[in-house]
Amino acid sequence: MNKEEAEDLLHAKVEAGETVSPVLPEGVKNYLIDIDGTVTEDVPNEEPERMATCEPFPDALKTLNNWYDQGHLICFFTSRTEDHRKVTTDWLNKHGFKF
Repeated sequence: MNKEEAEDLLHAKVEAGETVSPVLPEGVKNYLIDIDGTVTEDVPNEEPERMATCEPFPDALKTLNNWYDQGHLICFFTSRTEDHRKVTTDWLNKHGFKF
């Protein structure tokens, strides 16, 4: 299996919610990225209305999408509650984050 095939398989497994071996193909990194205070302003759970309207930090968007385009995995994690999942994923998609 070549590098591209390995990356495709790994991305497919992650997207399908499957358990993935912690050993990534050579040259592929798994970036775990916080949202609030890292890719956008710090939005507390107590102010969920701001989650849909905050703006991304331009350098964060460019950097993360560049890593994704290089074949790396981008995984967002957050202390936002499950109730905020939709507004969060909608926001990431709206602003063009690749993950």
